[in-house]
Amino acid sequence: MDHRLSTNNMELNNLTAISPVDGRYRKQVAHLDEYFSEFALMKYRVKVEVGYFIFLSDKKFFKLSAKTKQALQALAENFSLNDAEQIKQIEATTNHDVKAVEYFLKQELENTDASAEKEWIHFGLTSQDINNTAIPLSWKDCLENEYLPAVINLQKKLKSFADQWKNIPMLAHTHGQPASPTRLGKELMVFAERLDNQIKLFSTIPFAAKFGGATGNFNAHAIAFPKKEWKKLGNEFIESLGLQRLQYTTQIEHYDYLSAHFDAIKRINNILIDFCRDMWLYISMEYFRQKIKEGEVGSSAMPHKVNPIDFENAEGNLGVANALFEHFASKLPISRLQRDLTDSTVLRNLGVPVAHTFISILSIEKGLSKLLLNEAKLNEDLEKNWAVVAEGIQTILRRENYPNPYEALKALTRGNSAIDKKSMHKFIDGLKVSNEIKKELKAITPQNYIGV
Repeated sequence: MDHRLSTNNMELNNLTAISPVDGRYRKQVAHLDEYFSEFALMKYRVKVEVGYFIFLSDKKFFKLSAKTKQALQALAENFSLNDAEQIKQIEATTNHDVKAVEYFLKQELENTDASAEKEWIHFGLTSQDINNTAIPLSWKDCLENEYLPAVINLQKKLKSFADQWKNIPMLAHTHGQPASPTRLGKELMVFAERLDNQIKLFSTIPFAAKFGGATGNFNAHAIAFPKKEWKKLGNEFIESLGLQRLQYTTQIEHYDYLSAHFDAIKRINNILIDFCRDMWLYISMEYFRQKIKEGEVGSSAMPHKVNPIDFENAEGNLGVANALFEHFASKLPISRLQRDLTDSTVLRNLGVPVAHTFISILSIEKGLSKLLLNEAKLNEDLEKNWAVVAEGIQTILRRENYPNPYEALKALTRGNSAIDKKSMHKFIDGLKVSNEIKKELKAITPQNYIGV
């Protein structure tokens, strides 16, 4: 049997999925299907269509009994896989996914006391009024329920580690070379603060929807009911969903706010990439060891290996996420004239970079849980690099108006790897300063020259 033919009949599971998001990593991101799957898109479309239908009845366009209203709200709230399959069957005929939702809801109304009112479903709307409300709504729910809590939780974990290691002195490296010592906790606080700043900035970006008919002017609405204030009604409906209605649009949303969200996530992801690379280097410098799990293998050939795979996995997935977010942010705000269809297929991939981002966050958390601080190595590197206290010594000498202190320390230390406590104190003894100043200078060590 031809293997290529036999695989055509394989059922989708974690081993046969084309994308690792739906395959290898499915367990880690399965919860995201509530926001980004085809089923989720249908559910949010139904929510918008039902909400609009009930809104029109509340505004006295037609009468709707409390019983039918409750039944429709229950349908939207408890939208099932069976409901979604019915919509797909209808779509097989219509070849239009939003129209299929409209027909599905009309069918549901036929067996109620509101069957005569079914033409108020999708009244005056175009499909993008539904899509560009459903997608921002699902996006908002995902960010508020899943993404922001995950990032905030990671930020708090970094801050917790920073507090734990706030008094641990560490040799700093600038340009890859030994530099003025720092504190391990402070270096982690750099990332905690950066994340905190970006989370705050992220939270200022609005969630917007487009809702205004075929080309954004409420043409059909106004021709049917010219005395109604349709812009005001549109605003009221969209705001009832927790979104902002864009006032001047083409057939589709601008996606400018959505792009701002993508750029904000990219910045957060870049911070996390920076963090992963630093942790990778600290592990390679043996500032951290990693907990060993029984049965795990670090290399298929080298038995001794314990690799920083979690930070590497996170870095790789963050890169994939950012590549997609970059495309989304630059593509979606651009559409020919009053609209083209290029946004549609792009938006269907919205969950992919979010999933890669989640995989990364989980990998970082796993990597952090394996860390074992190696204080002996941190101290050893500090002791090997007494030259780094030269900055402090020359600064005190400047304070004392000592002639050319920078140049004196430069001559002693630059390119000299043999500087240790003994040679530094010998240099201090040769300075023409008071014994009190010499005592002050000798009190400086790589371990205590760590600032505030």
